[in-house]
Amino acid sequence: MPSTTTLLVTPRRDVVRAVAMASAPALAIYAASRLVVLALLAIVAKIHHHALGHYLTRWDSHWYIQIARHGYAHGVARGHGTTAQVNLGFFPLLPTLMRITHWFTGLSFPASGELVTFLAGAAAAVGVWWMVRDHYGDGVATRATVLVFFSPAAVVFSLVYSEGLVIALAALTMLALRRHRWILAGAAAALATACDPVACAIIVPCAVAAYGAWRSDRDARAWWALALAPAGISAFFLYLWIHTGSPFSWYLAQRTGWQAGPMGTGVFYAVYRVFDYGWHDLNSLAKTAALLATVGIVVLWRRLRPPLTWSAYAAAVLLFGFLSPIVGISPRLLLRGFPLFAIVAAGVTRQRFIVIVTLSALAMCALTVASTTIAWTP
Repeated sequence: MPSTTTLLVTPRRDVVRAVAMASAPALAIYAASRLVVLALLAIVAKIHHHALGHYLTRWDSHWYIQIARHGYAHGVARGHGTTAQVNLGFFPLLPTLMRITHWFTGLSFPASGELVTFLAGAAAAVGVWWMVRDHYGDGVATRATVLVFFSPAAVVFSLVYSEGLVIALAALTMLALRRHRWILAGAAAALATACDPVACAIIVPCAVAAYGAWRSDRDARAWWALALAPAGISAFFLYLWIHTGSPFSWYLAQRTGWQAGPMGTGVFYAVYRVFDYGWHDLNSLAKTAALLATVGIVVLWRRLRPPLTWSAYAAAVLLFGFLSPIVGISPRLLLRGFPLFAIVAAGVTRQRFIVIVTLSALAMCALTVASTTIAWTP
Protein backbone atom coordinates (compact mmCIF):
# COMPACT_ATOMS: atom_id res chain seq x y z
CA MET A 1 0.00 0.00 0.00
CA PRO A 2 1.51 3.41 -0.98
CA SER A 3 2.40 5.79 1.81
CA THR A 4 0.64 9.10 2.42
CA THR A 5 3.75 10.94 1.25
CA THR A 6 3.70 9.04 -2.04
CA LEU A 7 0.02 9.86 -2.56
CA LEU A 8 0.75 13.57 -2.03
CA VAL A 9 3.93 13.75 -4.14
CA THR A 10 2.64 11.80 -7.13
CA PRO A 11 -0.22 14.20 -7.98
CA ARG A 12 2.18 17.11 -7.67
CA ARG A 13 4.59 15.45 -10.05
CA ASP A 14 1.71 14.80 -12.44
CA VAL A 15 0.72 18.46 -12.31
CA VAL A 16 4.29 19.61 -12.94
CA ARG A 17 4.61 17.16 -15.82
CA ALA A 18 1.31 18.32 -17.32
CA VAL A 19 2.29 21.99 -17.05
CA ALA A 20 5.69 21.30 -18.62
CA MET A 21 4.13 19.40 -21.51
CA ALA A 22 1.54 22.13 -22.07
CA SER A 23 4.31 24.76 -22.06
CA ALA A 24 6.33 22.90 -24.70
CA PRO A 25 4.81 24.76 -27.69
CA ALA A 26 5.74 28.11 -26.14
CA LEU A 27 9.32 27.02 -25.50
CA ALA A 28 9.61 25.59 -29.00
CA ILE A 29 8.43 28.89 -30.50
CA TYR A 30 10.90 30.79 -28.35
CA ALA A 31 13.78 28.50 -29.30
CA ALA A 32 12.96 28.79 -33.01
CA SER A 33 12.84 32.58 -32.88
CA ARG A 34 16.17 32.75 -31.02
CA LEU A 35 17.82 30.44 -33.54
CA VAL A 36 16.72 32.73 -36.38
CA VAL A 37 17.95 35.88 -34.64
CA LEU A 38 21.26 34.39 -33.49
CA ALA A 39 21.92 32.92 -36.93
CA LEU A 40 21.44 36.33 -38.53
CA LEU A 41 23.66 38.03 -35.96
CA ALA A 42 26.31 35.33 -36.38
CA ILE A 43 26.35 35.89 -40.15
CA VAL A 44 26.72 39.64 -39.68
CA ALA A 45 29.46 39.09 -37.09
CA LYS A 46 31.39 36.84 -39.47
CA ILE A 47 31.08 39.33 -42.33
CA HIS A 48 32.37 42.18 -40.17
CA HIS A 49 34.97 40.03 -38.35
CA HIS A 50 33.45 40.58 -34.91
CA ALA A 51 32.62 38.14 -32.14
CA LEU A 52 28.90 37.36 -31.79
CA GLY A 53 28.97 38.82 -28.29
CA HIS A 54 29.82 42.21 -29.78
CA TYR A 55 26.28 42.41 -31.15
CA LEU A 56 24.56 40.95 -28.10
CA THR A 57 25.80 43.57 -25.64
CA ARG A 58 25.36 46.85 -27.52
CA TRP A 59 23.01 49.81 -27.08
CA ASP A 60 21.15 49.68 -23.75
CA SER A 61 22.90 46.39 -22.88
CA HIS A 62 26.04 48.43 -22.18
CA TRP A 63 24.29 50.36 -19.41
CA TYR A 64 22.80 47.31 -17.72
CA ILE A 65 26.19 45.58 -17.73
CA GLN A 66 27.84 48.69 -16.33
CA ILE A 67 25.34 48.85 -13.46
CA ALA A 68 25.82 45.16 -12.68
CA ARG A 69 29.60 45.57 -12.66
CA HIS A 70 30.05 48.95 -10.92
CA GLY A 71 26.70 49.98 -9.44
CA TYR A 72 24.93 53.28 -10.05
CA ALA A 73 26.57 56.66 -10.57
CA HIS A 74 26.25 59.15 -7.71
CA GLY A 75 24.81 62.02 -9.70
CA VAL A 76 23.35 63.23 -12.96
CA ALA A 77 25.90 64.59 -15.42
CA ARG A 78 25.85 68.17 -16.65
CA GLY A 79 24.90 69.07 -20.18
CA HIS A 80 22.63 67.29 -22.64
CA GLY A 81 22.82 64.41 -25.08
CA THR A 82 25.42 61.67 -25.36
CA THR A 83 28.00 63.34 -23.14
CA ALA A 84 25.47 63.62 -20.30
CA GLN A 85 24.34 59.98 -20.34
CA VAL A 86 24.76 58.09 -17.06
CA ASN A 87 23.46 54.73 -15.89
CA LEU A 88 20.96 56.34 -13.49
CA GLY A 89 18.58 56.28 -16.46
CA PHE A 90 18.00 52.50 -16.14
CA PHE A 91 15.98 50.43 -13.67
CA PRO A 92 17.65 47.92 -11.32
CA LEU A 93 16.07 44.44 -11.54
CA LEU A 94 17.95 43.18 -14.61
CA PRO A 95 21.43 44.30 -13.42
CA THR A 96 20.66 42.94 -9.95
CA LEU A 97 19.87 39.51 -11.40
CA MET A 98 23.03 39.75 -13.52
CA ARG A 99 25.16 40.43 -10.47
CA ILE A 100 23.57 37.53 -8.57
CA THR A 101 24.18 35.23 -11.55
CA HIS A 102 27.80 36.40 -11.72
CA TRP A 103 28.29 35.62 -8.04
CA PHE A 104 26.80 32.13 -8.26
CA THR A 105 28.21 31.00 -11.61
CA GLY A 106 31.48 32.90 -11.99
CA LEU A 107 30.43 33.92 -15.51
CA SER A 108 31.50 37.31 -16.82
CA PHE A 109 28.97 40.11 -16.47
CA PRO A 110 28.10 40.07 -20.22
CA ALA A 111 27.66 36.28 -20.14
CA SER A 112 25.59 36.56 -16.95
CA GLY A 113 23.40 39.13 -18.69
CA GLU A 114 22.92 36.85 -21.67
CA LEU A 115 21.97 33.94 -19.44
CA VAL A 116 19.47 36.00 -17.44
CA THR A 117 17.83 37.49 -20.51
CA PHE A 118 17.66 34.13 -22.29
CA LEU A 119 15.91 32.51 -19.33
CA ALA A 120 13.67 35.55 -18.89
CA GLY A 121 12.66 35.30 -22.54
CA ALA A 122 11.78 31.62 -22.09
CA ALA A 123 9.71 32.51 -19.03
CA ALA A 124 8.02 35.27 -21.05
CA ALA A 125 7.07 32.79 -23.78
CA VAL A 126 5.51 30.44 -21.24
CA GLY A 127 3.80 33.36 -19.46
CA VAL A 128 2.26 34.74 -22.65
CA TRP A 129 1.07 31.27 -23.70
CA TRP A 130 -0.61 30.51 -20.37
CA MET A 131 -2.14 33.99 -20.03
CA VAL A 132 -3.76 33.79 -23.46
CA ARG A 133 -4.71 30.12 -23.06
CA ASP A 134 -6.61 30.96 -19.88
CA HIS A 135 -8.97 33.14 -21.92
CA TYR A 136 -8.90 31.92 -25.55
CA GLY A 137 -7.59 28.34 -25.44
CA ASP A 138 -4.53 26.53 -26.76
CA GLY A 139 -4.76 27.49 -30.43
CA VAL A 140 -4.94 31.24 -29.94
CA ALA A 141 -2.27 31.00 -27.21
CA THR A 142 0.15 29.39 -29.65
CA ARG A 143 -0.61 31.95 -32.35
CA ALA A 144 -0.18 34.85 -29.92
CA THR A 145 3.17 33.50 -28.74
CA VAL A 146 4.35 33.21 -32.33
CA LEU A 147 3.36 36.83 -32.99
CA VAL A 148 5.19 38.10 -29.91
CA PHE A 149 8.46 36.22 -30.48
CA PHE A 150 8.55 36.77 -34.23
CA SER A 151 7.50 40.41 -33.91
CA PRO A 152 9.65 43.09 -35.61
CA ALA A 153 11.53 44.07 -32.43
CA ALA A 154 12.01 40.53 -31.11
CA VAL A 155 15.79 40.83 -31.49
CA VAL A 156 15.74 42.42 -28.03
CA PHE A 157 15.11 39.00 -26.46
CA SER A 158 18.65 38.09 -27.50
CA LEU A 159 20.21 41.29 -26.15
CA VAL A 160 20.83 42.18 -22.51
CA TYR A 161 17.51 44.02 -22.35
CA SER A 162 14.62 43.96 -19.88
CA GLU A 163 11.75 43.01 -22.23
CA GLY A 164 11.83 39.33 -21.29
CA LEU A 165 11.52 40.13 -17.60
CA VAL A 166 8.80 42.71 -18.18
CA ILE A 167 6.64 40.40 -20.29
CA ALA A 168 7.13 37.38 -18.02
CA LEU A 169 6.18 39.33 -14.90
CA ALA A 170 3.30 41.22 -16.54
CA ALA A 171 1.84 37.98 -17.92
CA LEU A 172 2.14 36.32 -14.51
CA THR A 173 0.46 39.33 -12.90
CA MET A 174 -2.54 39.25 -15.24
CA LEU A 175 -2.87 35.49 -14.97
CA ALA A 176 -2.84 35.80 -11.16
CA LEU A 177 -5.38 38.63 -11.25
CA ARG A 178 -7.74 36.52 -13.35
CA ARG A 179 -7.48 33.69 -10.81
CA HIS A 180 -7.79 36.03 -7.82
CA ARG A 181 -4.32 35.24 -6.53
CA TRP A 182 -3.93 38.75 -5.21
CA ILE A 183 -0.65 38.46 -3.30
CA LEU A 184 1.04 36.68 -6.20
CA ALA A 185 -0.25 39.32 -8.62
CA GLY A 186 1.02 42.15 -6.44
CA ALA A 187 4.44 40.55 -5.94
CA ALA A 188 4.90 39.92 -9.67
CA ALA A 189 3.78 43.47 -10.46
CA ALA A 190 6.21 44.85 -7.88
CA LEU A 191 9.09 43.06 -9.57
CA ALA A 192 7.89 44.32 -12.96
CA THR A 193 7.94 47.93 -11.78
CA ALA A 194 11.60 47.47 -10.87
CA CYS A 195 12.39 46.43 -14.48
CA ASP A 196 11.51 49.36 -16.64
CA PRO A 197 9.46 52.59 -16.46
CA VAL A 198 6.94 51.37 -19.05
CA ALA A 199 6.43 48.21 -17.00
CA CYS A 200 4.81 50.43 -14.36
CA ALA A 201 1.75 50.20 -16.60
CA ILE A 202 1.05 46.92 -14.76
CA ILE A 203 -0.18 48.96 -11.79
CA VAL A 204 -3.26 49.96 -13.81
CA PRO A 205 -4.71 46.44 -14.30
CA CYS A 206 -4.02 45.73 -10.62
CA ALA A 207 -6.17 48.74 -9.76
CA VAL A 208 -8.88 47.71 -12.23
CA ALA A 209 -9.02 44.13 -10.95
CA ALA A 210 -8.97 45.17 -7.29
CA TYR A 211 -11.82 47.63 -7.79
CA GLY A 212 -13.84 45.07 -9.74
CA ALA A 213 -13.39 42.40 -7.07
CA TRP A 214 -14.30 44.86 -4.32
CA ARG A 215 -17.37 46.12 -6.14
CA SER A 216 -18.75 42.69 -7.07
CA ASP A 217 -17.72 40.51 -4.12
CA ARG A 218 -16.48 42.95 -1.46
CA ASP A 219 -13.19 41.04 -1.59
CA ALA A 220 -10.89 43.28 0.43
CA ARG A 221 -7.92 40.99 -0.23
CA ALA A 222 -7.90 42.21 -3.84
CA TRP A 223 -6.43 45.52 -2.70
CA TRP A 224 -3.21 43.70 -1.85
CA ALA A 225 -2.44 43.48 -5.55
CA LEU A 226 -2.67 47.26 -5.92
CA ALA A 227 -0.84 47.95 -2.65
CA LEU A 228 2.13 45.77 -3.57
CA ALA A 229 2.38 46.68 -7.27
CA PRO A 230 4.28 50.01 -6.91
CA ALA A 231 6.79 48.56 -4.43
CA GLY A 232 9.49 48.01 -7.05
CA ILE A 233 9.62 51.53 -8.42
CA SER A 234 9.09 52.99 -4.94
CA ALA A 235 12.10 51.07 -3.59
CA PHE A 236 14.22 52.16 -6.55
CA PHE A 237 13.34 55.84 -6.13
CA LEU A 238 13.97 55.59 -2.38
CA TYR A 239 17.39 54.10 -3.13
CA LEU A 240 18.11 56.94 -5.56
CA TRP A 241 17.13 59.47 -2.91
CA ILE A 242 19.61 57.94 -0.47
CA HIS A 243 22.32 57.30 -3.08
CA THR A 244 22.18 60.53 -5.08
CA GLY A 245 20.29 62.96 -2.88
CA SER A 246 17.25 63.11 -5.18
CA PRO A 247 14.38 60.63 -5.75
CA PHE A 248 14.07 62.05 -9.28
CA SER A 249 17.57 61.11 -10.47
CA TRP A 250 16.20 58.57 -12.97
CA TYR A 251 13.93 61.18 -14.55
CA LEU A 252 16.68 63.81 -14.62
CA ALA A 253 19.17 61.35 -16.15
CA GLN A 254 16.69 60.42 -18.87
CA ARG A 255 15.86 64.04 -19.65
CA THR A 256 19.48 65.15 -19.91
CA GLY A 257 20.84 62.06 -21.67
CA TRP A 258 18.02 60.69 -23.82
CA GLN A 259 14.52 62.11 -23.51
CA ALA A 260 15.15 65.73 -24.48
CA GLY A 261 12.30 67.67 -26.05
CA PRO A 262 8.68 68.50 -25.19
CA MET A 263 6.71 65.66 -23.62
CA GLY A 264 4.07 64.10 -25.85
CA THR A 265 5.77 64.86 -29.17
CA GLY A 266 7.45 61.52 -29.97
CA VAL A 267 4.64 60.09 -32.09
CA PHE A 268 4.19 63.23 -34.15
CA TYR A 269 7.92 63.73 -34.60
CA ALA A 270 8.34 60.19 -36.00
CA VAL A 271 5.54 60.72 -38.53
CA TYR A 272 6.98 64.10 -39.53
CA ARG A 273 10.42 62.58 -40.13
CA VAL A 274 8.95 59.87 -42.34
CA PHE A 275 7.41 62.54 -44.56
CA ASP A 276 10.61 64.57 -44.48
CA TYR A 277 13.24 61.79 -44.83
CA GLY A 278 11.29 58.77 -46.05
CA TRP A 279 13.27 55.51 -46.15
CA HIS A 280 16.43 57.26 -44.94
CA ASP A 281 15.20 57.34 -41.32
CA LEU A 282 14.55 53.70 -40.42
CA ASN A 283 13.82 54.47 -36.76
CA SER A 284 10.98 56.84 -37.61
CA LEU A 285 9.72 54.52 -40.35
CA ALA A 286 9.53 51.61 -37.89
CA LYS A 287 7.70 53.76 -35.34
CA THR A 288 5.19 55.00 -37.90
CA ALA A 289 4.54 51.43 -39.11
CA ALA A 290 4.00 50.37 -35.49
CA LEU A 291 1.56 53.25 -35.02
CA LEU A 292 -0.46 52.17 -38.06
CA ALA A 293 -0.46 48.57 -36.84
CA THR A 294 -1.74 49.77 -33.47
CA VAL A 295 -4.65 51.55 -35.11
CA GLY A 296 -5.62 48.31 -36.87
CA ILE A 297 -5.36 46.33 -33.63
CA VAL A 298 -7.59 48.82 -31.81
CA VAL A 299 -10.31 48.15 -34.39
CA LEU A 300 -10.09 44.42 -33.62
CA TRP A 301 -9.95 45.20 -29.91
CA ARG A 302 -13.34 46.93 -29.94
CA ARG A 303 -14.94 43.92 -31.64
CA LEU A 304 -13.41 41.18 -29.48
CA ARG A 305 -13.64 42.83 -26.05
CA PRO A 306 -10.77 41.01 -24.28
CA PRO A 307 -10.34 40.99 -20.47
CA LEU A 308 -10.44 44.45 -18.96
CA THR A 309 -7.07 43.94 -17.29
CA TRP A 310 -5.48 43.34 -20.72
CA SER A 311 -7.09 46.50 -22.09
CA ALA A 312 -5.99 48.56 -19.10
CA TYR A 313 -2.41 47.35 -19.32
CA ALA A 314 -2.08 47.83 -23.10
CA ALA A 315 -3.67 51.29 -22.93
CA ALA A 316 -1.27 52.33 -20.17
CA VAL A 317 1.72 51.08 -22.20
CA LEU A 318 0.57 53.02 -25.26
CA LEU A 319 0.08 56.12 -23.10
CA PHE A 320 3.75 55.92 -22.05
CA GLY A 321 4.70 55.92 -25.72
CA PHE A 322 2.52 58.91 -26.49
CA LEU A 323 3.89 60.88 -23.54
CA SER A 324 7.56 60.31 -24.38
CA PRO A 325 9.38 62.91 -26.50
CA ILE A 326 11.38 60.22 -28.33
CA VAL A 327 9.89 56.74 -27.83
CA GLY A 328 6.57 57.11 -29.63
CA ILE A 329 4.74 53.93 -30.63
CA SER A 330 7.78 51.86 -31.45
CA PRO A 331 8.11 48.12 -32.18
CA ARG A 332 9.76 47.71 -28.77
CA LEU A 333 6.90 49.49 -27.05
CA LEU A 334 4.38 47.17 -28.72
CA LEU A 335 6.31 44.22 -27.31
CA ARG A 336 5.68 45.51 -23.80
CA GLY A 337 2.00 45.87 -24.74
CA PHE A 338 1.95 42.19 -25.71
CA PRO A 339 -1.82 41.63 -25.10
CA LEU A 340 -2.19 43.52 -28.39
CA PHE A 341 -0.68 40.51 -30.18
CA ALA A 342 -3.21 38.21 -28.52
CA ILE A 343 -6.01 40.27 -30.03
CA VAL A 344 -4.55 39.83 -33.51
CA ALA A 345 -4.17 36.10 -32.90
CA ALA A 346 -7.80 35.78 -31.81
CA GLY A 347 -9.35 38.18 -34.29
CA VAL A 348 -7.99 37.28 -37.75
CA THR A 349 -8.59 34.33 -40.02
CA ARG A 350 -5.98 31.60 -40.50
CA GLN A 351 -5.02 32.96 -43.92
CA ARG A 352 -4.54 36.49 -42.64
CA PHE A 353 -2.63 35.20 -39.64
CA ILE A 354 -0.14 33.44 -41.94
CA VAL A 355 0.35 36.64 -43.93
CA ILE A 356 0.80 38.72 -40.77
CA VAL A 357 3.30 36.28 -39.24
CA THR A 358 5.29 36.11 -42.46
CA LEU A 359 5.53 39.88 -42.76
CA SER A 360 6.32 40.20 -39.07
CA ALA A 361 9.10 37.60 -39.23
CA LEU A 362 10.61 39.30 -42.29
CA ALA A 363 10.51 42.63 -40.44
CA MET A 364 12.18 40.96 -37.45
CA CYS A 365 14.99 39.70 -39.70
CA ALA A 366 15.41 43.13 -41.30
CA LEU A 367 15.51 44.98 -37.97
CA THR A 368 17.83 42.38 -36.47
CA VAL A 369 20.36 43.12 -39.19
CA ALA A 370 19.66 46.84 -38.91
CA SER A 371 20.38 46.72 -35.17
CA THR A 372 23.99 45.87 -35.98
CA THR A 373 24.38 49.26 -37.64
CA ILE A 374 23.24 52.78 -36.77
CA ALA A 375 20.21 52.37 -39.02
CA TRP A 376 17.89 51.12 -36.28
CA THR A 377 18.42 51.35 -32.53
CA PRO A 378 16.47 48.73 -30.55
